[in-house]
Amino acid sequence: MSGSDTTDIVFAEQGSLGRVTLNRPKAINALTHGMIRAIDEVLSAWEGDAAIKIVLVEGAGERGFCAGGDIRTLYEGSKSGDFSAGDLFFRDEYRLNARIATFPKPVVAFMDGIVMGGGIGLSAHASHRVVTPRSVLAMPEVGIGFIPDVGGTYLLARAPGNLGIHAALTAGKLSAADAIFSGLADVCVATEALPEIARSLVDCPDAQAIDSLLRRHQTTIAPGSLAAARSWIDNVYAHPTVELILAAVQERCEPEAQSAQQDLAGKSPTSLKVALRLLLSARAGSDLKASLQREYDAARICIRSPDFVEGVRAAIVDKDRKPRWSPATLTEVTPEAVDLYFQASPETALF
Repeated sequence: MSGSDTTDIVFAEQGSLGRVTLNRPKAINALTHGMIRAIDEVLSAWEGDAAIKIVLVEGAGERGFCAGGDIRTLYEGSKSGDFSAGDLFFRDEYRLNARIATFPKPVVAFMDGIVMGGGIGLSAHASHRVVTPRSVLAMPEVGIGFIPDVGGTYLLARAPGNLGIHAALTAGKLSAADAIFSGLADVCVATEALPEIARSLVDCPDAQAIDSLLRRHQTTIAPGSLAAARSWIDNVYAHPTVELILAAVQERCEPEAQSAQQDLAGKSPTSLKVALRLLLSARAGSDLKASLQREYDAARICIRSPDFVEGVRAAIVDKDRKPRWSPATLTEVTPEAVDLYFQASPETALF
């Protein structure tokens, strides 16, 4: 075996397996810009290396695969008015997401434990997406004045019915069963089986062999909550505006719908409207790269908006959970204000 360790991320070559281990367990492996660039560089090397047949992406520690991007660093830049680091971070992250989705060799992702935001981008675009009974997936961005990104709008727009819109706008947490039902994961195995699966991947010659390996280790799990709630979710989120969605959910008597109402009410009004437009645009038939480009254009505006700084302050810095959104209500977020998040230019083209 050969390998290299850059502290925050570990790369190893084990026979025909290229292994990427996120190594910031105390931060639930939150992604830094350096980690993103390092993964991209090693994928470039392994893509042209005939000896490497399969890539495995996993997270160190007991808490989870990856809690997302290093939001606090982005917050500090936005707070000081220096947006260059954020622009570069998202540019390189979204290009990496696209690379994983189109990588010519199988990419296996161990989505064990917490998988949120940027962690979804590293794993849910892989060819083989493995959750465990303790997996918790989420795209929580609208709760911090941001938008679902890393290709999340593309993935969620393709979930059955309107489940993806519900998950994005409420920032809801998905169990392993919910993740599989929504199309964000493929198979569930026991956490304890992951080391053995990793060892066995060394002997897998191709994607078909990986499929067989994962089927042998597949574990039975109880159905998730989304499948049972599909009917009312499809009805409520069929409306074309956030205002109409909120009005519709207020009329539902299901306890889960009442929880969704509270979740929607606490999110950034601007983020909700921008996120819904991104999701509907992704659903209209565009490919992953087009969705990533729209997310990038919107993300650049988000980090320049007051809601991002305020949202991160309330959720992560001060942790008072009392964000003061600006504008504070849905009615104050005009169509013209939303349009500002969708202004593409040649200078910001990702691909």
